[in-house]
Amino acid sequence: MPKGDRMGMERGSMGLLAAVLLAALLPGIAARGAQALWPDEPSHTCSFQSLSGKDSEFCRGNLEVIYPELGDVGCTYIPSCHQSRWRISREWGSPRVRYPRANKSKKYVLMLVDPDAPSRANPRSRFWRHWLLTDVPGAELRMGELRGRVLTEYARPTPPPRSGYHRYQLRLYEQPEGGRIRLGPEERISAGSWSLESFVERFQLGSPVASTQFLTKHHED
Repeated sequence: MPKGDRMGMERGSMGLLAAVLLAALLPGIAARGAQALWPDEPSHTCSFQSLSGKDSEFCRGNLEVIYPELGDVGCTYIPSCHQSRWRISREWGSPRVRYPRANKSKKYVLMLVDPDAPSRANPRSRFWRHWLLTDVPGAELRMGELRGRVLTEYARPTPPPRSGYHRYQLRLYEQPEGGRIRLGPEERISAGSWSLESFVERFQLGSPVASTQFLTKHHED
């Protein structure tokens, strides 16, 4: 056989062998490529867990508390996916609060408190005040706009490490006509260990017209 023909056959055989080897390797490469996508899978399966038992009984009146990307978190646990627990305690500002049943001619008092400070097992600083607004117009509350008088600036939920889940409760009261609601000197100094009942009695707020809560814990727990 001429030398040139033998070299051509050898090159053809080598090319065929390379093609066979490549075909054998492709499934493994494809499998590794698909496997590399799995770490992102939880982002597509993020779900909310609803509260149950006595925790769910606190939620009444269809009061909505809306955070970015999460939507209405009322009566739920804040999920761990998308760094939501970190973002609610470090990044996001105050939520939108909407009460579709608000009376347009009335004003309201809204508060956000933590009854589990520093922990639910030992709530010695209970009803830590995270937010307090008065003179919230009903017409704007129906639209999710809060333009009332701020007595306590919004403070993000920041449960301490290893303290378990904390309840963050929103309570909405119809504000009595006349008079001015204000915090006392000691209440202005500290937001912790707040006597919520005394405040409600002092200004004759009565029972909340609506209430809701969400539960979250430290993002590293």
